Amino acid sequence: MAHTDAMPPGPDLSQGVPLTSVPATGVLAGHVAGAPVLLARLDDGIFAVSGACTHYGAPLAEGLVVDGEIRCPWHHACFSLRTGAALKAPAFGALSRWDVEVVGDNVFVRGESASTATPTASLDHPARIVIIGGGAAAFAAAERLRSLGYTGTLTMLSADDAPPCDRPNLSKDYLAGTAPEDWIPLQGQEFYTERRIDLHLDCDVAAIDTASRQVVTQSGERFDYDALLIATGAEPVRLPVPGLDGPNVFTLRSLADARAIIAATAGATSVVLVGAGFIGLEAAGALRTRGLDVHVVAREELPMAHILGPELGEALTDLHRRNGVVFHLRSTVAGFDGEHLTLDDGTRIAADMVIVGAGVAPRTALASAAGLTVDDGILVDSHLQTSLPGIFAAGDVARYPHGAGTARIEHWVHAQRQGQAAAASMLGIGQAYDEVPFFWTHHYGVDLRVVGHATHWDQVRIDGQPSGNDATARFYREGRLVAAASLGRDLQNLAIETELGP
Repeated sequence: MAHTDAMPPGPDLSQGVPLTSVPATGVLAGHVAGAPVLLARLDDGIFAVSGACTHYGAPLAEGLVVDGEIRCPWHHACFSLRTGAALKAPAFGALSRWDVEVVGDNVFVRGESASTATPTASLDHPARIVIIGGGAAAFAAAERLRSLGYTGTLTMLSADDAPPCDRPNLSKDYLAGTAPEDWIPLQGQEFYTERRIDLHLDCDVAAIDTASRQVVTQSGERFDYDALLIATGAEPVRLPVPGLDGPNVFTLRSLADARAIIAATAGATSVVLVGAGFIGLEAAGALRTRGLDVHVVAREELPMAHILGPELGEALTDLHRRNGVVFHLRSTVAGFDGEHLTLDDGTRIAADMVIVGAGVAPRTALASAAGLTVDDGILVDSHLQTSLPGIFAAGDVARYPHGAGTARIEHWVHAQRQGQAAAASMLGIGQAYDEVPFFWTHHYGVDLRVVGHATHWDQVRIDGQPSGNDATARFYREGRLVAAASLGRDLQNLAIETELGP
């Protein structure tokens, strides 16, 4: 979503550049008619694609080239340098392709090429696919099904009152008031119409009738399926504390939640965040941008230290303190009377509103009632199929094989990529899901990017200065690298992601 009128860096590729200037690895960044373009030398020739990521507009020239693909430095979207195809979320739009002409010892970039994407769906694909959910995994699955050439009936049943949205932005720029409303939908209604995706909003599913292969809604409608994807996500944990069910107490999960919080800020001067996870801290920063007095209450001694280690946890906490956030650590909430939040030690904090961020729990009730195997998530195999053939699960609700055990990941990009993988599996062309988890978090202009499974590590090694926003933390378990978190080192973070991959 970046925008600039400045000329992209590098040479004007339409005027030609020496062949020798196109590196054997990496890309040559330039421009054509004011648009950023990348030249890449691959085994089968020289190719040109547009140089801005179709997700948020990141400069792909600063990314990493791996096996004929360019990976975005900001949010790790992946594109083919040959075709421009968006291979992995969070980007869905393809890069433009440009014609390349070699004349003597020079290479010229001419006009844009027509798309050469070829649908790959098999002829015996399911006639009817139903997706339960309207979040990251659900949208990504629907989009990928059509891009793979699926031509059957495709239905999305979403309990939300708005189409799939850019959920990570809800706790960042949107909540801060610096992102316009039109940034938030992932696509407009025409997207669903053109791709024949039958999207039902405010649609609560009551049951999955596995015998008749139908999904039953609360209103009594029945949708037949030949393949079913459960992408119900997770829901906020509610704390059994007196007063935390009041009208000025909120959670932040959906666009409706974000809108309600923004509306409440109009008459508020103070807010308390209960919980110091990534979403809670992002919301704290966003609400400081709006000028509110912000307090954070958390059980832990140091926020995020159990995931990021003490050095990065301290750096993130200090960043918030420098921006005016007041922390109440090693504390729990005893009650809320609508105006003051009382802590377990008797401390009273004035609060016009409270936002509870005490974690989430996977929405498994439908799956459990349908007889699927459930264990803190819906258990799936390596192709994301559940214990019942023809029924798949993806996103925050899915527990998939990882290493010698299983894992359930609550990250946006991970959910999107699981949705894409599930789409391929439903069409019989899937591969074992083995993506390296990735997420990013944004605080006061500082971006932290994390790759890998940053849990159950026993050693952390810091390279650089976290306080100067120039560092990488590497996390190890029994001497093996399992994750990394980076500040100001985007290319290094991409390289470590590749190192962690299969």
